Amino acid sequence: MKKITHAVIPVAGFGTRMLPLSKSVPKELLPLGNRPAIHYVVEEAIAAGIKHIVLVGHAQKSAIEDYFDINAELDTQLRHKGKDELADSLNWLPDDVSVSMIRQGRALGLGHAVLAARPIVGDNDFAVLLPDVVLDPFTGDMATDNLAFMLAEFVKDQHSQILVEQVADSDVHKYGIAKLVDSTTEISDSTDSNASFGVAGFVEKPDLTDAPSRLAVVGRYVFSNQIFDYLANTKASVGGEIQLTDAIDALISESGVNVTTMRGDSYDAGDMHSYMQAFIYFAEQQLASKG
Repeated sequence: MKKITHAVIPVAGFGTRMLPLSKSVPKELLPLGNRPAIHYVVEEAIAAGIKHIVLVGHAQKSAIEDYFDINAELDTQLRHKGKDELADSLNWLPDDVSVSMIRQGRALGLGHAVLAARPIVGDNDFAVLLPDVVLDPFTGDMATDNLAFMLAEFVKDQHSQILVEQVADSDVHKYGIAKLVDSTTEISDSTDSNASFGVAGFVEKPDLTDAPSRLAVVGRYVFSNQIFDYLANTKASVGGEIQLTDAIDALISESGVNVTTMRGDSYDAGDMHSYMQAFIYFAEQQLASKG
């Protein structure tokens, strides 16, 4: 089977939960420690074998594309001053990895943003990584193994994959919750290994009494290219948006979808409270590594 080498990262959101920080700086470029949040997300994709990163943005998000480009003038100045190591650290993308940006146009939801990547992704199967969610990069290989496991599972059985994690009872109402095909499946609370299960659907932000599980969607997906057709035929719903979950439901009924339980921890970098907690954690980890 052909490996998946494309990843779509939707970055068109205005980041209203992060105001006023995101008023002039894209929320994806807000720092976690000494690097922007999206830096970790792209590193995660590359470590899993992704070679083509497709950013779906809008006119005010060009700074994100610039971050991954080489600033020739800055590079020349740094090397002229003998700061070759610093210059090299800024140009960290491997030579065999490319980053492209395409504009979403109208803000019509996550499903529409994913569909907007179709001209670049073409007929390839692909991953989707939400930049609001950063997997803990300080836990060894856990952060990168999740996506690598999902990619391998897709290649093995051709079922699209959605990453989930166990959440506390008190947090169930905040997330989309997975309903497993086999409701008797016992899910371990351990985050030491990945596991994959068939999913029958998702319930959006249910009360605990109505929740089919405690498995919450994390923000990592591996899709068959077929999802583009479903998205193209999905009608706008709440707020006039095209919902990714509607296309996933169609994919489930047509060809089956699996959820993958996550290893390690994740951080919501798109919510002010959790972002501040994440910034402190990342900064402490980086300071500790420097001794």
